[in-house]
Amino acid sequence: MGTGKSVIGRRVAAMARRPFLDMDAEIETRAGKRISRIFAEDGEAAFRDLESALAAEWGQARMGAVIACGGGVVLREENLTALGANGVLVCLTARPEVILERTGRSRKRPLLETKDREQKIRELLAARAPLYARIPNQIDTSDLDPHTLALRLTQLWNGQM
Repeated sequence: MGTGKSVIGRRVAAMARRPFLDMDAEIETRAGKRISRIFAEDGEAAFRDLESALAAEWGQARMGAVIACGGGVVLREENLTALGANGVLVCLTARPEVILERTGRSRKRPLLETKDREQKIRELLAARAPLYARIPNQIDTSDLDPHTLALRLTQLWNGQM
């Protein structure tokens, strides 16, 4: 979260003239409620089930879309397998303090509903680091502007990196 997946994804999709799909937005649409409500009412496991079903569906679709996944998509190996079967996986990263600044006080982030948001970000990053490391394409977004990042990702997609 807070690494620029949605912002950069939209730009890459526009540059590549491809559809842009946002997993979190689609899950909210299909569930008929915001992610924070899914977490509160149904639990994280239910959200992860919705996420996995969508990863399987979109991974098989071969639609040439740019897909922004939630940061927890890596928690289930089958998600990466499904999404990587017909596409290029990229992990956007950022330093914890940058993520904290970018996420602000957003209520759309149920995992950050805690007093010490920066500590929670550090804990999530540390716990997920081995999972993120399995994604071959890593780009740190901390110090790059959205246009430069979109160009780099478009080049990667086109096999120029």
